[in-house]
Amino acid sequence: MHLDPLAVLTAFGLIFLAELPDKTMFASLAMGTRMRPLYVWFGTSTAFVVHVALAVGAGSLLSLLPGTAVKLVSAALFAFGAVMLWRGGGDDGEQDAGGRTVTSFWPVYTTAFTAVFVSEWGDLTQITTANLAATNGWLPTAIGAAAALMSVSALALLAGRFIAKRVPLRTVQRVGALCMAALAAWTLVEAFTG
Repeated sequence: MHLDPLAVLTAFGLIFLAELPDKTMFASLAMGTRMRPLYVWFGTSTAFVVHVALAVGAGSLLSLLPGTAVKLVSAALFAFGAVMLWRGGGDDGEQDAGGRTVTSFWPVYTTAFTAVFVSEWGDLTQITTANLAATNGWLPTAIGAAAALMSVSALALLAGRFIAKRVPLRTVQRVGALCMAALAAWTLVEAFTG
């Protein structure tokens, strides 16, 4: 199969721009202030790659999933994240469990993967990826879309780390908790208003 660079760039550009204002970018930013950013990035990137593979492989079949149920689970995960951030201590050191910064690979990876994996079902970027795959070919679309999603996640994590170094941890956690709570509410509204 021929790899068309223009198709890769098209997929990258469209998906990157569509993901920038997306709730998963803000979730990545919030997770990055409380967890090791590299581990969060591994988790979010893996989830994005799985979703890209599903989008290019299954295309329009993704729209058949029960959207309301997926959004309710996503809202619950965002709410859980908000509670965990709000309960976080004001310590500036990285510590395990107890509401403090989580540094172990598997808990961070699993949390990041699950949050993105559940919340991205039927998302605009997934639908756009499926549509691009149908018109531009699956390989260039998969490469461009995955690179765009991973780039947005990295950008959000870098911004989160930048903020965390300049603002007290307790303030960052409170703002992050409020953002996650807003995402939970937004997702609930989407679930019931269609």
